[in-house]
This record gives sequence, C-alpha cells and structure tokens, in this order.
Amino acid sequence: MTRIIAGAAGSLSLAVPRSGTRPTSDRVREAIFSALEARDAIDGSVVLDLYAGSGALGLESASRGAAEVVLVERAKPAADVCRRNADAVTRAIGRGAARVRVVVKPVAGYLETAQPGVDLAFIDPPYDLEEGAVARDLELLAPLLSPDALVVVERSSRSPEPVWPAGLELERRRDYGETTLWWASTATEGAAPPEGG
Repeated sequence: MTRIIAGAAGSLSLAVPRSGTRPTSDRVREAIFSALEARDAIDGSVVLDLYAGSGALGLESASRGAAEVVLVERAKPAADVCRRNADAVTRAIGRGAARVRVVVKPVAGYLETAQPGVDLAFIDPPYDLEEGAVARDLELLAPLLSPDALVVVERSSRSPEPVWPAGLELERRRDYGETTLWWASTATEGAAPPEGG
C-alpha cells in the first residue's frame, strides 16, 4: 500500500496504477523527504513530479506545504490515478492546499513548453528507460530550474550516473537496495549536501 507519509494529508492511502509503474517505497520516500525538510526545500515550492505514476512524490510535497505541484504522466490510466489521488490529497489538506495539475504528456514534450521557476523536481522514470532519454530530460529541465533548485533522480542501482547538463551539479548518491537516488542542485557555491536518508 502506498500512502502519504506526513504533513496535512499524512497517512492518506493512495491508489496505484495496476501496471506499468514502480512506486517509490515508503522507506525511500521517507529518506527523500526527511532530507528535503532538513533543507526547508518544500514549503512554498513549485514541484515537478516527472514520470509521476501514482503521483506519490509530488503529492507528498503537497501534503508538506508545496505551493504548486505538476504531475507529468504520459500513460492515461496512470494519469487518471494521479487525478484521483490529487483530488483526495487536496480534499484532505483543505484550505491552503497546493495547486495540483496533472499533465498527460511525455516528459520531454512537457518540458519543451513548460514555464521556468521550478524549485524541486523528481525524475523517477522506468528503470529500463535508456540513459540518453534521462540525459535529454535533464537537459530540458535545467533551464526551468530556479536558483538553488533541487533535482532528485531515482534509478536502478545498476544504472550509471546520469549525465548532468550545464547548470546542474551532483551533490550526492544514496543507495537503498535496488534503488539509487542521485541528488543534484543548481547551487554552485557553498551548497551544503542534504542531511538525512
């Protein structure tokens, strides 16, 4: 079962698409969000959840105070699940809930026309997505990021390090069994690595 871990919608259960997605485990999401909260990187932020699946990463951000969340998912059945989950989370949060949008488009197609000002981006593609596609996503994402933005890429522990475009620098790698998280930021000087996880 996938659920919102903490925040205004904490413990709310989320639907998961029947097939074609690989939900991020609670353990990995807890590590991600404890590190983000230690940096005060969520409250009031604009968040992109790319390859959203159930939308759990973006909606966890909404529960914890993000101002705007965009869930990008090309598969219509998964996007429908994202919409249902987004409705449930915004109802649970109530007044002051984040503005949540679901975009049914391939990630690259969305990024090519998206507006800048992204503070936090999650990229959690299928593990079998080839590395060139991940590199292209990162290249399209980089110009949309605000100063001091963070990018969290989730890949198989057998995948190589993503190719970082100009404007994004690797901060750290963390392994959780079969899952590896790559943290990158637009900050170039004096950036403290995220704590936790």
